[in-house]
Amino acid sequence: MERKVEKVDVMLNRLKNLKYRLIADSLIIGILVGLVIVAYRIMINNLMPIFISFYEKASNNYLLIPIVFLVLIGLGFIVGKMVKKEPMISGSGIPQVEGILTRNLKQNWLSVLFYKFVGGLICLAVGFSAGREGPSVQMGACIGEGVSEKTNKLDNEKKYLITSGSSAGLSAAFSAPISGVMFSLEETHKNFSPFVLLSAMIASVMADFVSKQYFGLRPSLYFSKLKPLPLRYYWALIILGIIIGISGVIFSSGILKTQDLYKKLNTSIEIKCIIPFVITGIIGLIFPIALGGGNELIMVLKDGHFTLLFLFILIVVKFLFTFVCFGSGTPGGIFFPLLALGALVGNFVGIIYSRYLGIPEIYLMNFIVLAMAGHFASIVKAPITGMLLILEMTGSLNQLLSLAVVVIISQLVSDILNSDPIYESLLGRILAKGINKYQGRVGKKTLMEISVQIYSKLDNKEIKDINWPNDCLVVSIYRGEKEILPKGDTKIYAGDLLVVMTNEEDYSIILEDISKMAVTV
Repeated sequence: MERKVEKVDVMLNRLKNLKYRLIADSLIIGILVGLVIVAYRIMINNLMPIFISFYEKASNNYLLIPIVFLVLIGLGFIVGKMVKKEPMISGSGIPQVEGILTRNLKQNWLSVLFYKFVGGLICLAVGFSAGREGPSVQMGACIGEGVSEKTNKLDNEKKYLITSGSSAGLSAAFSAPISGVMFSLEETHKNFSPFVLLSAMIASVMADFVSKQYFGLRPSLYFSKLKPLPLRYYWALIILGIIIGISGVIFSSGILKTQDLYKKLNTSIEIKCIIPFVITGIIGLIFPIALGGGNELIMVLKDGHFTLLFLFILIVVKFLFTFVCFGSGTPGGIFFPLLALGALVGNFVGIIYSRYLGIPEIYLMNFIVLAMAGHFASIVKAPITGMLLILEMTGSLNQLLSLAVVVIISQLVSDILNSDPIYESLLGRILAKGINKYQGRVGKKTLMEISVQIYSKLDNKEIKDINWPNDCLVVSIYRGEKEILPKGDTKIYAGDLLVVMTNEEDYSIILEDISKMAVTV
């Protein structure tokens, strides 16, 4: 019992000065992540035009076509070897980060960082319909974990630094620091504690500062100030939200079903990874506008005047191309493709509105922008991040009401159709494989944080009256800036941040059990 109390005292003493250590560590992580992601973006920007030019030349000179596919097959084989050697680099990387934070997965951070960088670079350079944001989040998390290990941080401090690294990764990739912070809090960490917010904000802003030194002050997607949509046209937003919600369900379902199809293929990982490279070559030769994650495509929509037929074909091709690329397990995110598809669907609906339903064409760009946020919300189920992302891109708050309408309706439609958050679904599939499973050290203590929601099973209850899981102990309660050392008759209120001690090997189970008790019933 004395040893247990001693361990609690040591951990609580570390918490007292945690804020100042997090500031220093997060600054370092932000700089390192910023430099790595800047290098990643620069190399992609330099290599991708080479491959696009290669496809263009081959489409005009049939003798080059065999060379194109030989190169792509060779690169696909190399990426397949990387995925086979380091399975944690497969796909986006965001589900893996969530699994690490919940102590369901483990990784060799240096190995994942290296192979994700090289493998993701190859896939994005050849023109995969995949985004750089997911890999950037995972690489940022790897750097955060690396810094925590090199500085001998406690287990709970390690979680803060992993979260701050992932936040910095998205910030540097998108040049949108606030969205980076909110995404890490809303999606990866799922916790709004002051420590998490502090570390994520510092790292995100620092990474964005580094990124802007190379890419300028504009975010990756920039839209000039949009004219607010008049209230008399808000009926159109309801329809748009419904359509985007359905599109999001199709996207999530397509990603998962394509993974199932690849799983049924009785062949090696290398062959599975070669398939999307071959498909990319075909797309590059006959329909190059669909190449890439979607950044350039979204920018083209700002100035392009496509026919409804062409847009419909482009939407179908982009959907299928994204499914083929992501389902194979090659490194690459779905962040940009889902935004691009939202923009395409929004453009399609907007043209119908302007041509046949009397809405002025000047508002066409509004539907494109709003549809991106709605698509993000319906697929990822992170509505606040989706709204902030669009607000940062447009630089205007006058879209807030229309943004909220589309986001709420699209996510509601997705919920009604029983579509789960895509990253949670993908994490479940990773855990089902049983690889890279986290195994805590027997007898080693660690801390976790849980936020108490209003009307939850913990709200307005005394500690002694709660049926806590075995092998856990509430060691501290943060109520605003005030720290409370709990006793049996200490009452828990909504908004409290509980610090709970448990064994490392029981972490994920205890976290899940208490989290269920802490959410609104």
